[in-house]
Amino acid sequence: MSTALALAHPDRRFASAFVTAQDGLRLHVRRYGSRVACARPVVCLPGLGQSEYDRNADNYTLPVALADLSAVLIALEIAPAIFLGSSYGGLLAMMLAVWRPTAIAGVILNDIGPVIEPQGWVRIKGYLGKLPVPRSFEEGADILRWWFHAQFPKLTPQDWIAFARRTWREHRGRLVPDYDLKVARTLQGADLQHLPTLWTHFEALARVPLMVIRGARSDMLASTTLDAMLSRRSELDIAVVPDQGHAPLLTEPKLIGRITAFVASCDVSARL
Repeated sequence: MSTALALAHPDRRFASAFVTAQDGLRLHVRRYGSRVACARPVVCLPGLGQSEYDRNADNYTLPVALADLSAVLIALEIAPAIFLGSSYGGLLAMMLAVWRPTAIAGVILNDIGPVIEPQGWVRIKGYLGKLPVPRSFEEGADILRWWFHAQFPKLTPQDWIAFARRTWREHRGRLVPDYDLKVARTLQGADLQHLPTLWTHFEALARVPLMVIRGARSDMLASTTLDAMLSRRSELDIAVVPDQGHAPLLTEPKLIGRITAFVASCDVSARL
């Protein structure tokens, strides 16, 4: 189905792996740590990534992304694993629980759940693919601060610059968005007031450990949805991140400690 090529970067703590998906696109994966580690792998699924861009914007859908994820798991032989899904990546993790349940040893949902708030999608639709392109990362930090200060009021100037470096990249002497702008087209025709719910997919996670992280200022994962998730399963590890919205940046030491402890518990559970 696919092939993989790992290219080591001796000056970094990760290696880039490239997997060819079913449709021929080249998918990019960062691999951290030893390949012979005895612990379960952790697969981080971001909202946006650095893979080859698809010429057909209609392919930027959850089913296609799920097939791409499956190709990576098979090619790199990294399942079962613990999945940390932020935003769109969390939707993929829930869908994977239905499609390939044996691939999952635990899940962390970062500010996403079975009910998506329309106002969150409206806000994302308002800026995705529409941000002005800065001349420097410092200028990019100013742009992001203007757009996202309400979601992240406590970020430092250095935090905003780091945010800018995750939003744009250098290409031929100038900054360009670090994602395919065609992704924004997926939202244009969506009926944001009648979004489907994923309770069936959430229920598919019943057999595995689950952690949910919510930004206290989130407009994507409502506190009422979090309460409904807790009512459906009592064993749910919940972390609410103060002064952050969608999606929490996962950089606070205490939160990293919570995530580390949860991952360790999943590894123990998988071996019992």
